[in-house]
Amino acid sequence: MNFTPGADTMYILGRSISQGKKAGVLSALGISTGGLVHCIFAALGLSIILAKSAMAFEIVKYAGALYLIYLGIKLLTTRSDKSFKFENKSKLTNYIKIYSSGILTNVLNPKVALFFLAFLPQFIDPNYAQSPMPFLILGLTFLLTGTIWCLILALFASKLSEKIRNNYKIKVWLDKITGGIFISLGLKLALSKK
Repeated sequence: MNFTPGADTMYILGRSISQGKKAGVLSALGISTGGLVHCIFAALGLSIILAKSAMAFEIVKYAGALYLIYLGIKLLTTRSDKSFKFENKSKLTNYIKIYSSGILTNVLNPKVALFFLAFLPQFIDPNYAQSPMPFLILGLTFLLTGTIWCLILALFASKLSEKIRNNYKIKVWLDKITGGIFISLGLKLALSKK
């Protein structure tokens, strides 16, 4: 399941290629943190609300879609600094934003919540289905392996594009491509069915 490419994979690859290793790693950690939220919600039964309520599902789906489109538009319209030098304070802020964006991208994707509800129960002994512990153990195992895979993707993608990113014109195009990917992911999420 972790190897199947999805919105999270594209998000991590886009950040890694256009913004480098640290941005990719923080994106992967943000996605994993968002997955942890879904895991806890599934264990506590809160994700059932998304599964049962069409309105709640639509609200979360459109919030996630709008957020991805916003990120994409921001990347398309922001001008890159030719020197690529940032002050430490702005770097810290950018890294916090990248991590937070990873969390929001995952938390605002109702399909992740539905995945945890549909996937995990198949592997839980019915005698222990009332306890949140089996959900947490399986969810955390899935998140651990997923985080390792996402970190590998981030490191590999950033290494491949390291030399390309040092060229200003290519960096601008990478940002625009990443922005386009975010917008397309947002549109795909908005147009998806439950």
